[in-house]
Amino acid sequence: MLKAANRIVLGVMGLALLGAGGAALAAGAGLAVPSWWPFDGPDDVLLSEAARERWRDQGWWWPVVISALAVTVLLALWWLVAQLRRRRLAELLVDTGDGEGALLRGRALEGVLVGEAEAMQGVGRAAVALSGDRNEPTARVTLRVEPEAVPAEVVGRLASEVLGQAAASTGRHSLPAEVRLHSAKHAPHRVA
Repeated sequence: MLKAANRIVLGVMGLALLGAGGAALAAGAGLAVPSWWPFDGPDDVLLSEAARERWRDQGWWWPVVISALAVTVLLALWWLVAQLRRRRLAELLVDTGDGEGALLRGRALEGVLVGEAEAMQGVGRAAVALSGDRNEPTARVTLRVEPEAVPAEVVGRLASEVLGQAAASTGRHSLPAEVRLHSAKHAPHRVA
């Protein structure tokens, strides 16, 4: 989702800058521009003095300007933090015993964990996301459990079978995990 949002924001900003630059370049070069064009000629300015001072005496002007700038800065900071934060682990280091080690793609291990979790009795659907450092990964597991399943048993089997095997196969003592359970919706039982 973040990649799609980045592409949309960058595309819109690029089109706006390209349009403004093209308008300024065409007017600055003295080309014949249509009447609706924002610039008239090489001596035209972006904002005239009258346009700059037009709203200055209005009481609502400065709060609106400051609020708009504050929202813009907050959105830019949110976007920057979203870029720097890596949600998923791209790869993790597997101890092969020869001192070299091997790299395992995080998505591959996530896929295996999802398959094994969904194969457990009482689990309808599973989602796994690895995060953390490649030397010390952690897992976020979301399970949709069936109505007849016992949550304690499901979590116990997940910890011992699925996560235990994943930790052993990657050369770790354990694989820390945060597990979230959601109940599957089911039709009510009718008594005749």
